Amino acid sequence: MAKHGELTLITALSALMLIGCHHNTTTVAKTPQAPTAQSAPSAALAVKPAQEVTATVSKAPEPTEEQLFAQNIKDIFFNYDNTDIRPDEQTVLSGNLQFLAKHSAMKIVIEGHCDERGSDEYNLTLGESRAGQVRTALIQAGLSPDRVKMISYGKERPFCSSADEACWQQNRRAHFVLESQSHTVN
Repeated sequence: MAKHGELTLITALSALMLIGCHHNTTTVAKTPQAPTAQSAPSAALAVKPAQEVTATVSKAPEPTEEQLFAQNIKDIFFNYDNTDIRPDEQTVLSGNLQFLAKHSAMKIVIEGHCDERGSDEYNLTLGESRAGQVRTALIQAGLSPDRVKMISYGKERPFCSSADEACWQQNRRAHFVLESQSHTVN
């Protein structure tokens, strides 16, 4: 019986080896492969010139007129109950003028704003005077009058709504709007 057990074991091992060997000897049709870098001709290894490589890099989109305007034009702020352009706002006015001079197709609207103190009529007049002062300064510096309109909102459109001096200061301003983005203008 021992011989019979050994024979069975040998047969089983042989069968396993044949199955394992059979699996390893299976023929698979190979598809042709592209030549590797080692077997490729030297012309295929040539590197593109730097000019060609940089030409394929995509550039960031150019900013729109509206984006340029928003990034470069700043409001002019005024003292309480005053229409004079403050000395510390002259730099802002000059920067706005330089930008507008470089972008001669842009037309603007200057909105005059006030804080909440005073009557509606008084603040509409004060806002108009503030916008007028800024418009006059831009025109005197060389900006064409047909590029600059103005409107007063008085205290109708506050930037800030707290009842304190810091907030009121933000509301006393001449706000610049690109004409294509503006609302009704007189």
